[in-house]
Amino acid sequence: MTIPGAGLIVRDVAARAVVVPLARPLATRVGGFSHWPLLLIDVSTEQGITGRSYLAPYLNRAAGALLPMVRDLGAELRGRPAAPAASFDEARGWLALAGYQGLALAAVAGLDIALWDALAKAAGMPLARLLGGTLEPVPAYNSNGLGLIPPAAAGDEALELLAQGGFSALKVRVGRHRAADDIAAVRGVRNAVGDGVTLVADYNQGLALGDALERCRALDAEGLGWIEEPLRYDDLAGHARLARDIATPVMLGENFYGPRAMHEAIRAQACDLVMPDLMRIGGVSGWLQAAAIADTAGSPMSSHLYPEVSGHLLRVTPTRHWLEWQDWAHPVLAHPFEVRSGQLHMPDVPGNGLDWDESAVAHYQVER
Repeated sequence: MTIPGAGLIVRDVAARAVVVPLARPLATRVGGFSHWPLLLIDVSTEQGITGRSYLAPYLNRAAGALLPMVRDLGAELRGRPAAPAASFDEARGWLALAGYQGLALAAVAGLDIALWDALAKAAGMPLARLLGGTLEPVPAYNSNGLGLIPPAAAGDEALELLAQGGFSALKVRVGRHRAADDIAAVRGVRNAVGDGVTLVADYNQGLALGDALERCRALDAEGLGWIEEPLRYDDLAGHARLARDIATPVMLGENFYGPRAMHEAIRAQACDLVMPDLMRIGGVSGWLQAAAIADTAGSPMSSHLYPEVSGHLLRVTPTRHWLEWQDWAHPVLAHPFEVRSGQLHMPDVPGNGLDWDESAVAHYQVER
């Protein structure tokens, strides 16, 4: 039922699971990935506008657990105004007994992103402009590859990744059994790409503190832009010790469950840089709160995954730093975003720019 003067009213929420192949399978300290599960979310309104988002919960079993949560929370939105900031605040009450982290917060984020998309479409504006920003391109680093491959192969792969979109920055995964092999891989990349390319490294939470101190100190001489998550993401004391004891900046953020987790990490001096993940930080609403925290603390803020929507949000992030770019959702996107000269270009269309290739969705869809 349409409520006069209430603006957009949610009619229905649909969520589908797909599993897409990665063009370049990725090996990390926490496992290998050859395919990528996605949940595609469509929030339709009584006014005929549909907001879209996707979530990438890493594992098929996680996608299976997350899908009914999205549908259940989505059912609560039917007949209500499309008001993402209000819904984001209310969700804390909805989930007070079940808990407001993990998959629960991810479900809130997926709906939040789609609601903001619907609002921007209703306004006839790209999301970045609706939020008060511009569509200027965003500097990006290529995160599509450089997993735990043999060190001798790292230089050639780095050159391929730079050529994909004229990049000048790359991420290198580290955490091999021998620290010497990590150093060899990083040096192989540096020798191949030259000193003008920014390199960052990611341990994917793979180390204990003693090992991390030794390995990160050894990497201090390699000129890295940051070392990401050497320890378990929730070991703030350990990361604070690392941040004090090594010269390379420590990056945390992809596992911040909500803006308050970012505040706690910054207050604990556990990191020099932050990079929230759109799914875990709480969607657009959570990101905007996190951006204010980073601005207050003077912490440079990058993105983790979700390059399409994160690009819009970085345009309104005062301490914006780097966008992490990967093409993992491209198999089901009708209009993949373009990267030129190492910068992501957002399309000048209403909303966040996400649209599904329905024939591809049908091909990759899995029933749950």
